[in-house]
Amino acid sequence: MLQKLPTVAVAPWSPSNRGASLGPRKFKMTQPVLCFHGLKGLSDDLEDRESLPLPGYKWRLIISYDGTRFSGWQYQQSTPTVQCIVEEALTRITKLERDHLCLVGAGRTDAGVHAWGQVAHFVTPFNYDSLEGIHKALNGLLPLDIRIREISSVPPEFHARFSVKSKIYKYKIYNDTIMDPFHRHYVYHSVYKLNPAAMRDAANHFVGKHDFSAFANASRNDRIPNPVKNIFRFDVNEMGPLLQLEVEGSGFLYRQVRNMVALLIQVGREAVPADIVPKILASHDRKELAKYALSVPPHGLCLFGVSYKEDHLQHPSGRPATSLGRHHSISKCKLPFY
Repeated sequence: MLQKLPTVAVAPWSPSNRGASLGPRKFKMTQPVLCFHGLKGLSDDLEDRESLPLPGYKWRLIISYDGTRFSGWQYQQSTPTVQCIVEEALTRITKLERDHLCLVGAGRTDAGVHAWGQVAHFVTPFNYDSLEGIHKALNGLLPLDIRIREISSVPPEFHARFSVKSKIYKYKIYNDTIMDPFHRHYVYHSVYKLNPAAMRDAANHFVGKHDFSAFANASRNDRIPNPVKNIFRFDVNEMGPLLQLEVEGSGFLYRQVRNMVALLIQVGREAVPADIVPKILASHDRKELAKYALSVPPHGLCLFGVSYKEDHLQHPSGRPATSLGRHHSISKCKLPFY
C-alpha cells in the first residue's frame, strides 16, 4: 500500500523561466517506479543495477544523435557523453538531481557510434499536462547533434533495458575506389571490392541462438555476461556503392556487432570462406577471430531501433499524449502587401 505523500509546489515553466520545472503548479507523488543506477563497461545486456523504490512517473525518450564527438552513450565524468548531456538538460528543466532522474538507456553505444532510435527512460515525482513543452525545451537546450524525437508516458513496469525484445543495428560500408566525402562520418570505406553474395552466406551462419564469446571484446567489469544471444536476422543490402549490414537480435555483447561485420568484410574480400563463421563460433575464443579479422571503426555503426514488450508500452490513464514535436505556424497577415 502506498503511503500518502504531501503536495509540493512547483514553479511553472515559461520562456523567461526556461530552466524551471515543466509541469503543473502542484503534483502528488502517487505511483512507485524503480530507479536504477547503471555501471559502466558492461555488455549490451541486463546490467548489474541497484534498484531503489521511488514514487513518481516514468517517461520514455526516443533519441537520435551523431556520435562523432561523443565518448559513447554511458555517463562519464571526464569526457562528454550523450547521457551526460541529456541528463544536464533534464536537470535544468525539471530541477531534479541526476540520481532522482534515473536516466537509463537501452544500449551503451561506444565512442563514435551513432543512433537513430536510442531509447531511454527517466522518472519525475510529478505528472505533466502536456509533453510538448518539455519536448521543445529539451531540444532547445541540447546541441544540434542530439535530438529528442519522441517523448511518451510509460507504465512503471517499463525499463529501457530490461523490457527490450530486440535491437537493430546497421553498419554501412562504402564500396568504391573513391570515398564520398558527404558520407565520411557515417560510412566505413572499403577500397577492396566486396562480394555481397558471399557476405550474405556468411551472415546466415550468425542467425539463431549461439554462444558469441568469440565475437566479444573483454569489458571492464567483474561480471561475466551471458554469451548466448539470439540473432533473428542478418541482412546484407546493396544500395549502389553502399552496402548496409542490418542485424537484429535479442541482445549483443561488447563490440559483438563490429566484430561480426569485420569478419563479413574479410569474407566479402574473399580472403576467407563463408563457412569460417561456424568454426569461429564453436571455438568460444576471441583469439580465434583475431586470426582472421580485426574490428572495424565505430563511425559506420548506428543503433537503428529498439523494440519492446507490448504490455510495457501501454499508455497509463491520466497521462498526457505522446509528443512527436510540432511544426511552427504563422498567422495570416491581415494587412495587404503593396
